[in-house]
Amino acid sequence: MKLFAQIKNFANDESGAVTVDWVVLTAAVVGLGFAVLTAAQSGMNTLAGSISTEVGGITPDAGDGV
Repeated sequence: MKLFAQIKNFANDESGAVTVDWVVLTAAVVGLGFAVLTAAQSGMNTLAGSISTEVGGITPDAGDGV
């Protein structure tokens, strides 16, 4: 009878379900983050190239005090 009671307690225990829920939720958030980064990657590369071109065209002041 003790074995049957242990099996019944194991079947009714829901403490591990919360962990599984958090693992699934975390995986979904990470997946969404990767999806957003992949979607925005080309735009970020274009913007970085534009900034590089603008900054590369700047000539520093000689600093001769005039």
